Amino acid sequence: MLIRRLCERSLWRVAVPTKKLLNPMRTSATLQKQMMDEDKPWALFSTAGDLGHFEELRDIMKKHFHIVSHEEFLRDPQMYGPKIQGVFIWDALPATKPALLDMLPALKVVANGGAGVNHLDIAYLNKRGLTVTNTPGVVSDATADIAMALMLASARRIVEGHKIAVDPKITHKIQYPMGVEVTGSTLGIIGMGQIGQEIAKRSKGFNMEILYHNRRRKSVEDEQEVGATFCENMDDLLRRSDFVMLAVSLTKETTGLISHRELSLMKPTATLVNISRGHVVDQDALVEALQSGRILAAALDVTYPEPLPRDHPLLGLPNVIITPHVGTNTYSTLKKMVDKMVNNALAAVEGCPVPNEVKS
Repeated sequence: MLIRRLCERSLWRVAVPTKKLLNPMRTSATLQKQMMDEDKPWALFSTAGDLGHFEELRDIMKKHFHIVSHEEFLRDPQMYGPKIQGVFIWDALPATKPALLDMLPALKVVANGGAGVNHLDIAYLNKRGLTVTNTPGVVSDATADIAMALMLASARRIVEGHKIAVDPKITHKIQYPMGVEVTGSTLGIIGMGQIGQEIAKRSKGFNMEILYHNRRRKSVEDEQEVGATFCENMDDLLRRSDFVMLAVSLTKETTGLISHRELSLMKPTATLVNISRGHVVDQDALVEALQSGRILAAALDVTYPEPLPRDHPLLGLPNVIITPHVGTNTYSTLKKMVDKMVNNALAAVEGCPVPNEVKS
């Protein structure tokens, strides 16, 4: 149920002239739709095509907001600026810079799609009196799935196998590159939030020994549920793990978390999997570790920048798999994200308790 209903907001609070109500050519349903459309708040979205071909997802926004694309807004900011009460952020766009915010005097909320808000200056936005929201929880399953997919694809050299299978020059059976056993190996998860917990649940099905490092130790019940062992010292996890999985949020503390020293502690047979944010890993150090054989392989759903420059050394290494930050890219997950964005924004606009507010 949408926040608007929870706030018991009346759809008929704007007076309707009696003459119009008595017009036999106008049905009550038509009148109700007109009043709802007139009463909808306005929101800014990055561009009309940012959700790709998922028209239904845009329709969720349009059902409850008048949506103005950033391009439309820039063509006539004087007309749209005073109307806009919400900004929907998708893939870090539109950028909430002072120049844009100064043109939105009625703005109340910045609703981010996704849990990560490292691209937003929360303190600055809050100082301007703006509510900031995100969409936690809904991305956990899809992101955990991509984490497992990357680990398995790297370990069993799926991409190399596909290239061999479709190569028109290969007409007879060849010796296929050997992979690494996942079942029974040791997985070290750095960042045991909701996503990390979901990764651990899936890994338990592979009979993996699961280690984890987190700012705070999980409850005994959470540990027992997935069979995970806490490593207070991250170095211990790095030394023991066959696969190191990064599932942390990007903060000042986690920027550059994995660099030369950390990579040197890993086994030479170990694989680094990153589904968090690109800046968590020192990419120059990673390239060096992969080229020198300091670690076996890397599987990355995130890099910096995204996409990488076409001449970046990571793109040419045979022991690297890179996907273009698709951890949340399933239809059901995107729908849940947009639903949460809309509910958060409606709550802020209506002055109701905001379900997923982020404060500095």
